[in-house]
Amino acid sequence: MSIMDLIEKRKKSANQKKARKALKNTAIGAALGLTVGAVTSALLAPKSGKETREDLTRAARELPEKAKEVLAIAKEKVEEAKEKLKETKTHFVEDLEKKE
Repeated sequence: MSIMDLIEKRKKSANQKKARKALKNTAIGAALGLTVGAVTSALLAPKSGKETREDLTRAARELPEKAKEVLAIAKEKVEEAKEKLKETKTHFVEDLEKKE
C-alpha cells in the first residue's frame, strides 16, 4: 500500500466520521425542534390552563413516537450516505487502477 493510498484512506475515514456526526446532529436538532415547537404552541395558544395541560400531556405522549420517526429517517440517511461513500470508493479505486 502506497503513501497516497494511506492518505486517501485516512481522508475517507475522516469524511465518514463527519457525515455520521452531521446526521446525528440533524436528528437531535429535529427532535429538539419538535419538542420546542409543541411546547411553544401549547403555551402560546389562547386556551385555559386545563386545556393547555392536556395539550402538553398529549404532546409528551406523542414525542417518543415522533422521535422514533426522526431516528428512522436519520438511519435511512446514514445508509444512503454509506452507499454513496462505497460508490465513491469504488470509482476512486477504479480511477487509481486506470492510472497505474
